[in-house]
Amino acid sequence: MSFVRARPVPLMGLAAGLLFGAMASGRCVGVGDGDTVSVMLSRGVVKIRLEGIDCPELGQDFGMRAKQFTSNLIFGKTVQVRPYYPDDYGRIVGRVIVGGRDVSLELLKAGLAWHYKRGRNDPALAEAEKEARRDKRGLWSRPDPVPPWEYRKPHRKRMDPGSRLSRTDLLVEGTPCRSENEESWMAF
Repeated sequence: MSFVRARPVPLMGLAAGLLFGAMASGRCVGVGDGDTVSVMLSRGVVKIRLEGIDCPELGQDFGMRAKQFTSNLIFGKTVQVRPYYPDDYGRIVGRVIVGGRDVSLELLKAGLAWHYKRGRNDPALAEAEKEARRDKRGLWSRPDPVPPWEYRKPHRKRMDPGSRLSRTDLLVEGTPCRSENEESWMAF
């Protein structure tokens, strides 16, 4: 297996070629953790934050297992990406599909992620988490697993506000995106 080391494309360069809400195809060239992957698209490498889920951090129980699961599922393979919006860390939040399988859904089914309910609340994702909890799969086999958003609180790092791009700088007219207050969805 060979590894590709490539520089991520700045989001401003990406905005011209990637329509939010439209599918794009590329090869997965990196897996940072369970819910963050790098995909080589026609214009370069883009970091994708899997939409609708939150995997344990690498330092948490099941964090490395989630990363390995994601890597086994998509690394080196051609994937479809449906980008939704940029996040505060310079990544594109979107769904990744490989061989007809939604990576976010597969991680939830395996019990390796929490359903992230802010924003787009997908009933299929909610049901997959519910079933994994009921069957005590993955992280649900442990009593009281700590959600990653609680684990991150004392370690929180944000992008320098001066370097952040606003969501409106990156949107294509008519595509879905959350508003700046993070509570509602709208089309710009």
